[in-house]
Amino acid sequence: MSADTYGPATRAIHAGQGADPATGATITPVYLTSTYTQRGIGEDVRYEYSRTGNPTREALETCLASLEGAEHGLAFASGSAATAAVLSLLRPGDHVVAGDDLYGGTYRLFERVWRPLGISFSYVDARRPEAIAEALGEATRLVWIETPSNPLLRLADIAAVAGVTREAGVPLAVDNTFATPCFQNPLALGADIVVHSTTKYLGGHSDVVGGAVLTSDAELHEQMKFYQNSAGAVPGAFDAWLTLRGVKTLSVRMQRHALNAFLLAAHLRDAAWARDVVYPGLRDHPQHELAARQMRGFGGMVTFTLPGGRQAADAFVRRLRLFSFAESLGGVESLICHPATMTHAAIPPDERAARGIGDGTLRLSVGIEDVGDLVVDLEQAAAPLARGS
Repeated sequence: MSADTYGPATRAIHAGQGADPATGATITPVYLTSTYTQRGIGEDVRYEYSRTGNPTREALETCLASLEGAEHGLAFASGSAATAAVLSLLRPGDHVVAGDDLYGGTYRLFERVWRPLGISFSYVDARRPEAIAEALGEATRLVWIETPSNPLLRLADIAAVAGVTREAGVPLAVDNTFATPCFQNPLALGADIVVHSTTKYLGGHSDVVGGAVLTSDAELHEQMKFYQNSAGAVPGAFDAWLTLRGVKTLSVRMQRHALNAFLLAAHLRDAAWARDVVYPGLRDHPQHELAARQMRGFGGMVTFTLPGGRQAADAFVRRLRLFSFAESLGGVESLICHPATMTHAAIPPDERAARGIGDGTLRLSVGIEDVGDLVVDLEQAAAPLARGS
């Protein structure tokens, strides 16, 4: 199924998901098998062992590759496993340039797992392509960015950064989890690798953990596929099936996520009790023009700050009724997260503060509920704060 033939909503439902050749089943079956019977010694077989390949997982990999306009897709057991697959391209002595506002789990992998193995990392403001260019050295073998970033929703100009990395001959990897392929396609803008935590919007229902790596570079794909098979951090068939089922509704869900997030962000911007409201869809976001240029929608994440720091944030989340105080994001239900003690706790406090993540910073993953109910929930939780202001 060609990406030029069908739109993304159609590909999400059909790419890699033709009728099952064995039974005619319209929906891709869950192939719950660890091994496959072979006819004889040395015969060519498509599947031999489910760590190496599984028809359900293959359907997911094909679908996600189609959505990102990639030639190749690899599915993993988590977003962190997908990140590790990209880092497996590196060798001791290699250097990575990364955006300084990034998921705490990625930072933890960089600093606690790969740095002790001889990989060095430099963190720069990815909003400035020139900062990335200045950080490149002879040993640089990878540039890693998130856009929009987690949790401050900063944007990197993917095309501009890709121009820098292409000139230097260094692969560019983009974590596209927040935007999803529904709203942004980094490969089309010049990136070499796209990474997703499929746990989030792609799965979309907070019931499965997974990750994916997409690329059109055959050599990079072969190296990461070798790692996928050798390390074995692959999703089981049922996890792949759940993710594939979630992807089918990605387009309609993302439209509602984005609408609700915009309306909530606009409300928070006018609320006396909220500070530093960040959402790329707001015209006062400093990178709104870039967001409008490289994205087809602004996503479902909103970040804001409560005056009063951790104490105020704790009291606020305890009063919420619809928003669940929980890790993760991208499900149909609305979640609220305190990055300093949850998703970004692995980053030292002084570094968090320098990057703009304070003790009063809260991150919303806006769900697809009736937005009026979400507004009421935030307001009732903030009522004591409003009275005290």
